[in-house]
Amino acid sequence: MANTDTQKKSSKETSKKGALNIIDKIWNAHVVKQLEGHPAVLSIDLMLIHEVTSAQAFQTIDQKGLKVFDPSALLATIDHSIPTRKNRHEIFDEAAKVQVETLRQNCKNHNIPFMDFDSGNQGIVHVVGPELGATQPGMTVVCGDSHTSTHGAFGALAFGIGTSEVGHVLATGCLLQEKPLTMKVEFKGSFKKGVYAKDAILALIGEIGIGGATGHVIEYTGEAIRAMSMEERMTVCNMSIECGARAGLIAPDEKAYSYIKGRRYAPDASIWDKAIERWNSFKSDEGAGYDQSLTIDLDNLGPMITWGTNPGQATQLSHAVPSPSDFADPAKKVSTEKALDYVGLQGGESLAGTPVDWAFIGSCTNGRIEDLRIAAGILKGRKVSPNVTFYVVPGSEVVMAQAQKEGLDVIFTEAGAQFRMPGCSLCLGMNDDKVPAGKRCVSSSNRNFMGRQGPGSITHLASPATVAASAIEGKLTSPVDYLPKA
Repeated sequence: MANTDTQKKSSKETSKKGALNIIDKIWNAHVVKQLEGHPAVLSIDLMLIHEVTSAQAFQTIDQKGLKVFDPSALLATIDHSIPTRKNRHEIFDEAAKVQVETLRQNCKNHNIPFMDFDSGNQGIVHVVGPELGATQPGMTVVCGDSHTSTHGAFGALAFGIGTSEVGHVLATGCLLQEKPLTMKVEFKGSFKKGVYAKDAILALIGEIGIGGATGHVIEYTGEAIRAMSMEERMTVCNMSIECGARAGLIAPDEKAYSYIKGRRYAPDASIWDKAIERWNSFKSDEGAGYDQSLTIDLDNLGPMITWGTNPGQATQLSHAVPSPSDFADPAKKVSTEKALDYVGLQGGESLAGTPVDWAFIGSCTNGRIEDLRIAAGILKGRKVSPNVTFYVVPGSEVVMAQAQKEGLDVIFTEAGAQFRMPGCSLCLGMNDDKVPAGKRCVSSSNRNFMGRQGPGSITHLASPATVAASAIEGKLTSPVDYLPKA
């Protein structure tokens, strides 16, 4: 497990006078009105919309005779309930079909940009937003989806909201929000071979648990964060919600600006310098305080894997599964016992070598082109175990097109994996793609709850590299020996 140093003395009272962290700065810049003892009226810059959590919100504003406040501050796509097979235009599930058709019509009625099938930009909402340059530093970003925190990689305050709140933003461009607590997580050191951003965030969640950051927005800092690509940063911010955080973000820098530049919704050349100047203001001041802070040392971190039924039940693949008796807390004893019973493992045994039936690379956590490149590098010239069904699902049509351009789709297919159409797919059992009951899946997605990938399914979360290596072996396997020699 990672070595951590938790510093809970970090009250904001110890901060340098007048110094603000990035979370405070974005919050203060978006408060429309604040009455003492009440939530703030918070302005929202961008709301992303998908087919599952929007229909009732549109119905509400239509019934009240309200217009959408600012269609240009909205961006819609389809991802959760759609098929990922080749003939995806024919949606067999009636409920999913209605959801998709309803979103199409609502976007048409209210003049909202909609990334439909074959638009060249359809995909998972948290992949599409950054690809289009719609996600920018200093913004407030919301969506009716818990993994909206992904957009924090660009220095945005991004969080998931409920369907009724989606309606509030549609009608007013604002939300009622209580100011969150703040938390600083520093990732020290550097990755060893076979270790990736997914392993880093699983190490944090495994250390502090699924409630360790409840009520907080996390700012991720440190040398390891600065060294990460934007896609790696999105992976880290994506899973902030899994340790209870409201959101997670990273201060914007030249990597973020380079990623945004030239994309469809990016500031054009005439105002680019002014945009950079404003974005640069959204960084934590020296001496800024936080309600909590902690450090994760990555130097000795190995590939991570979840062993239980929530992302906090995670350990290094080379370590043994914990036993209920390892925990003093009675609640943890019980939860560990229940988790092990569900996943069919014994405490004290090694996870490495556990047989798997399914493998999945995709989702808003690890469905980007860098993830597919890593997996393809491992699979090239090798074969997936005949006992494993392996889905590789690009996060968007942009990712799919790039993968095809680079020949990654051919590598996956020749190895015996299924290269499918963009969508949420096996991340959640809300579409045609499901892991059968009793089958074990190693997955690059973000949640391993009971039945998350299908009723009775068993999920182990891991990096795309670990997923690919495990698919080849037919059992949970470290990717280290499958990577090029240094």
